[in-house]
Amino acid sequence: MRMEQVPGLASTFLVHAKVRFVPPVDALAFERLLIQAWETARAQWPSVELPAEPFVTHLAQRLPEASPQSPLEPLLGQLSLAELYLACACERGIPSAIDIFERHYLAKLPGLLRGPKQPDAMIDDVCQLARVKILVPTHEGAPKIAEYTGRGALLSWVRVTAVRIAIKLQAVEKPTSSQDADTVFAALPAPGFDAELDLIKRRHHTDFRQAVSEAFTVLSNDERHLFRLYFVDQLSMYELAALFRVNQSTVSRWLKTARQRVYEETQRRLQARLGLSSRDFKSFLAVLDSQLELGISQLLRQEDEAPGSSKQS
Repeated sequence: MRMEQVPGLASTFLVHAKVRFVPPVDALAFERLLIQAWETARAQWPSVELPAEPFVTHLAQRLPEASPQSPLEPLLGQLSLAELYLACACERGIPSAIDIFERHYLAKLPGLLRGPKQPDAMIDDVCQLARVKILVPTHEGAPKIAEYTGRGALLSWVRVTAVRIAIKLQAVEKPTSSQDADTVFAALPAPGFDAELDLIKRRHHTDFRQAVSEAFTVLSNDERHLFRLYFVDQLSMYELAALFRVNQSTVSRWLKTARQRVYEETQRRLQARLGLSSRDFKSFLAVLDSQLELGISQLLRQEDEAPGSSKQS
């Protein structure tokens, strides 16, 4: 079949197909087959407006592996066309599709994940993370729903995705306040970065670690949860904003407020513990400030400068 003789949708399909197959001999029959696939798929979701061309492109890229001698129609029959249509629309950020996906798929996740050894807090975390991972694009690429191939039920794919997230969360238990402090401390400059800072760190290493650990106890559960998602799970500012359904500037403000509380409480505890004079303590704070800035704020700054972020400070 010569490309110049192929109608629009069929031509698009041939360009984007990643596997070889035997197309219908008649070009018009080829076009009708694709139109029928599109109409059948969108009939399931009448409120979702997805044009034929992007759907056909999406479909062609997910055609299952087969013998080059396989005819096209049976290959299409192996795919869940309606759910591929919905997934394609979600990937493109169509609001009506995302609303349907949340109501028909994500809303069922808690029941699918709940078990005798699964605390509700963990299930809530998994469901929230699953929503972000599946529906929210990052500066690195498309949202995870783009990975759905249409081979198998979409709900099963969503459940598997969520279970993998749950396994990852269970593998790294929620850090205690002491572990949170260790995360911050590990991000501080290595020896050799600055002579004065090295001296202070060596001399007051234990005191500083203890003060930071104690300072974390003043944070609310929500603030510690936010820190855990940001530092341990390494969710980006963009993902956190989507997770909590707020602006990135709001997430940035939450993080900086929590950091400031840790900073001020660490100052207070260190001054009391070390018994420094006001003059000595002022000198010590200059170094302490650089440690906390290079620990927490450096990570915040990296997200502020990420693509798609309009300087969230």
